[in-house]
Amino acid sequence: MSTPEHARDEGNVHHLRRDDTEAIPPNDLDAEQAALGGMLLSSQAILDVAEIIAPADYYRPAHATIHAAILDMHERGQPVDAITATAELTRRGEIARVGGASYLHTLVQATPTAANAGYYAEIVAERAKQRRIIETGTRLASMGRTAIDDAEELAAAAEAELAAVRTAQHWPDPIPLGEHTTLPTFPVAALPKWIGDQVAAVAEFTQTPPDLAATMALAALSTAAGGRVHVRIRPGWVEQSNLFLVCAMPPASRKSDVFAAMTDPIYDVEWQLQDETRAARIEAETAKEAALAEAEALLSKARKSGDGIDRSGLVAEASAARMLAEDIAVPPKPRLTVGGDITPEPLTQQLAIHRCLAVLSPEGDLFDIIAGRYSARPNLGVFLRGHKGERLETDRITREQPSVDKPALTIGVTPQPSVLQDLAEAHGARDRGLLARFLFALPPSNLGYRKIRTTPVPEAVVGTYTNRLTALLHTLTALPEPVTLAMSPQADQAVEELQHQLEASIRPDQPLAHLLDWAGKLVGATARVACLLHLADHLHDGWGRHPIDDATVHRAAEITAYYTEHALAVFDLIGSDPATEDARTILDWLKRPKTDGTWRTTIKRRDAVAASRRFRTVAQVDPALALLESHGYLRSESGGRTARRGRAETTTYRVHPSLHTPVDGPDGR
Repeated sequence: MSTPEHARDEGNVHHLRRDDTEAIPPNDLDAEQAALGGMLLSSQAILDVAEIIAPADYYRPAHATIHAAILDMHERGQPVDAITATAELTRRGEIARVGGASYLHTLVQATPTAANAGYYAEIVAERAKQRRIIETGTRLASMGRTAIDDAEELAAAAEAELAAVRTAQHWPDPIPLGEHTTLPTFPVAALPKWIGDQVAAVAEFTQTPPDLAATMALAALSTAAGGRVHVRIRPGWVEQSNLFLVCAMPPASRKSDVFAAMTDPIYDVEWQLQDETRAARIEAETAKEAALAEAEALLSKARKSGDGIDRSGLVAEASAARMLAEDIAVPPKPRLTVGGDITPEPLTQQLAIHRCLAVLSPEGDLFDIIAGRYSARPNLGVFLRGHKGERLETDRITREQPSVDKPALTIGVTPQPSVLQDLAEAHGARDRGLLARFLFALPPSNLGYRKIRTTPVPEAVVGTYTNRLTALLHTLTALPEPVTLAMSPQADQAVEELQHQLEASIRPDQPLAHLLDWAGKLVGATARVACLLHLADHLHDGWGRHPIDDATVHRAAEITAYYTEHALAVFDLIGSDPATEDARTILDWLKRPKTDGTWRTTIKRRDAVAASRRFRTVAQVDPALALLESHGYLRSESGGRTARRGRAETTTYRVHPSLHTPVDGPDGR
């Protein structure tokens, strides 16, 4: 088995001269390559290797990067091979760091058989353990030379260090609750090319993450189609195509610039529609005012005193004139959007008039309103019904009660992350399902790392985006009635597969177990995104003549998988789910020594029930344990949540060694 030239300089302990081995930590690059090659060749090998080693067990950092990418792809249900892994690493901006696409093919060629991937992983694990023993010895020697006066304290620390080496793999630092590892970048390639080109060019010019422009692009498509085009997945299951989207970024992130670049065509079309209908509106208003004036003039005559006045006749003529006035319908001023500072009651009125509307804003005013700026108990009904398309009415008896069937509300906003926390605290936002309706994006800020001189968005790119979005808006707003698109049998099958995957992901020990409300709408959201992609794909070749195909569903699933990872981060950030508080309770318990003064190095599910009186059954602790495992505080004996789909009641979790370290304080915290 050969070692690539660019890796050979890092050395393999078996290839070094005797006097060099003292400076090079134990490693086996051949075994590392073969383990990764097996993962690229076989999904079973991914499970086998993941049971034994983690990214931190590799000696070569590039190998750790490849391992982490493969695990992420496998968790998302994506196929894994040298080509798809190259695409994933390219998307992450890490392909050059690992040696390029050719190196992934080298890994495959360097693997004798994928069936032995577990054996290769054991070799890697053994070398990693040897390195940790050396590191531990170095740390203990350093501790012995420092000013530690208490020999018992030194012995206890040494015992904890050695126990960690004996009983656990290498532990990277845990991720504090409320924080996350690097979240995935929006899969721009899943968008139609004319949209993806605009997103990439705007992101480059403004030096912002593509997530921001991509999220607003979906909001623009939703503004055009929401309520006007529906998608039928199968008989009895129809979804609207409107979305609730939020991309949270800190101040000074150039959100307004990106917002304008992606939504300007909407406001241009809105102005055009208003201008085109101006004459008809003025004519109808004038006719109505004339009829009302005639009715008022007749009533004035009827009010005059004196004989010879046919009051009954005048009243009858006035009534006829008023009825004529009421029969004159004044077309409303066309609207596609409302401002982000609109309150629920005016929004209800506007939806009653226009039925399909979008709340678009580069700020978080809407969330401030929902969170209770003007009312301690805001009216959430308009948002809940506007997403689902349920009949919307008001209960105000002092004004005409508007009602509308199948309202469709689109939301596309880019608030600051702190606004999300305020939203989570709004009365009813979580338990009534408002938060569950949003697709969240929480991209990192580029502040401090932006290029100063950038390439403007090419005129051809912005021209194509503007023309096609404008055409789509005109086409869909002109529809006399909503249109329902069908899915092909293959697309229906793809949706069914997504449903199966979702069921597995909401089991008690799985990532979405504590987000059942949000996860319950995930497949429906995927169908909505697929509908929008289909409309954008077939703008000029008859979107109504083609069913939505399975390839489009897979692209939509890639997009909603991205939003799933970000939703996990957002719900953890805002702390609105019980699992986060439960996890903090268990974490505090793990930081305290047992009554005999020893530390918990392993626990079982049933042990965690003892952490607090808030837990009554083993099942209640599962979401919290899954959260602690995903943050690195716990590690199951099976090697992590990617290795197995279920958890037996006797599952053992190893506890992060950092929680064993005695600290000052009467309660060990």
